[in-house]
Amino acid sequence: MTIYQDSKRIVGTNADRVGTPAVLGGWKEVARTTLGSAGDDLNVSSIPDKRYYMVLSDFQDSGNIQPALRLGNSSLDSSANYGERWSTDGGSEVTQSNTYHVQWVDVTGKTKPIFGVNYIANKSSQGKLGISHIMNNGGNGAGNAPARQESVFKWTGTSVMDILGYNNLGNGDLASGSEVVVLGYDPDDTHTTNFWEELASVELSSAGDNLSSGTITAKKYLWVQVWGKATGGVIRPDFKFNNDSGNNYATRLSHDGGSDETYASGDAIYADGGGEDWDSGGFYNMFIINNSSNEKLAIGHYIRNSATGAGTAPDRGEVFGKWANTSAQITEIDCDAISTGQWATGSFIKVWGSN
Repeated sequence: MTIYQDSKRIVGTNADRVGTPAVLGGWKEVARTTLGSAGDDLNVSSIPDKRYYMVLSDFQDSGNIQPALRLGNSSLDSSANYGERWSTDGGSEVTQSNTYHVQWVDVTGKTKPIFGVNYIANKSSQGKLGISHIMNNGGNGAGNAPARQESVFKWTGTSVMDILGYNNLGNGDLASGSEVVVLGYDPDDTHTTNFWEELASVELSSAGDNLSSGTITAKKYLWVQVWGKATGGVIRPDFKFNNDSGNNYATRLSHDGGSDETYASGDAIYADGGGEDWDSGGFYNMFIINNSSNEKLAIGHYIRNSATGAGTAPDRGEVFGKWANTSAQITEIDCDAISTGQWATGSFIKVWGSN
């Protein structure tokens, strides 16, 4: 795991560890299942005991699919031991209790694929708690904004989790190539085989409109972080890939818990739905599924420091975007400052990736 403070790294990546073996640990791939043929079940077993998990899910479809999640120890728990709270496309909260699974995605009837990022806390003797962010493309082409779902869930099992699985509730199939990758993290880990490889680290030495990763190695899974501050005036940050400034993007976003805004056939993923005042700085965290033959799906969250001092609460936002390209992988990521201001000196972009 990489941590930053005032734009400076205090815990580094593998590349930083050459000659400094005391800095160890991080997110490690601990299990993976990739379907070799279409079916309704995708299970990941033999998961080692870790305190925390990050789960990356890439579901391809053959007809309508609706994956539902179960957890377990030795075998999946199919009893009524689950509860969940979720919202779809920023709508009203829905709750379920005493269920037989987590209805992991409720965006049926929409074009797939589905991309998700889950976090699960796996403390022994305690029920397991999870946070989930999910999206699909909402329909092929930049003219259709993506669909999203955010949920929290629990499994009451108190044994250590060592298996998780998805069962398709839709009338189609999970297509060949559908995949679930489980990453594990524990504070006591001493490995150096981190899943996330640093691909770019760029910090501005002078103010400018463009914050670019430069050319990066193509990877299936991308993790992007941006910290930025405006020189003055206002900026509207947006994300572009591979220098494509055509109307090939679509965005769904919410600012400060407000109703979702959607933007179709845009020239970028629009990454701030608020007042666009970045004088006091802001921070983005974004995950991207980067399959060459599929539209690229991005799940992002931001915090913007609307004013200095504890007397003013920060702003927050959720950004779910897509790039409609279906013929190439992302090999450059640009976060541009649009409007009257610029990115100030010290603003940075970091990109990690893995296959």
